[in-house]
Amino acid sequence: MLSGEMAAAITQGVQGLKGCGTTIKHFACNNQEDNRIHSNTVISERVLREIYLKGFEIAVIKSQPMSMMTSYNLINGVHAANNFDLCTKLARNEWDFKGLIMTDWYTTINGPDCTASGCMRAGNDIVMPGVPLDLENLRRELNEGTLSVNDLKKCVCRLVETVWKS
Repeated sequence: MLSGEMAAAITQGVQGLKGCGTTIKHFACNNQEDNRIHSNTVISERVLREIYLKGFEIAVIKSQPMSMMTSYNLINGVHAANNFDLCTKLARNEWDFKGLIMTDWYTTINGPDCTASGCMRAGNDIVMPGVPLDLENLRRELNEGTLSVNDLKKCVCRLVETVWKS
């Protein structure tokens, strides 16, 4: 609760200045630095919501930060950046998060189970920093129809909205 209240207050202060915004991170369950790219937080929904997500929930609902950055780790076997339930169902639909969601840097180069298209389908708007393999993955999945143009347009719209705000 304390981290959420502090993040909300800081976000409100920073975003009270025209053109300034905050990025809250690492969403979510980023519990360790060592091997965090391959760590898997196996956790019940109750513990996830009551302990690990509460700070993010308070910050989003009270202050609408300009952006959020997903974490490297897996949560119950799914990379946070490829986690539709976390990024879209929870943050966007349940908490009404309006900002931009981005991946942590080089999230997609650590194995085939976290792809740029998977990040976009999950609700990330930007894959940071973007590597040639990400572009190939996006083009291939757009051509195959496994990534919809509509999903990509939503990402572009949120990116443009963020640029206008800043």
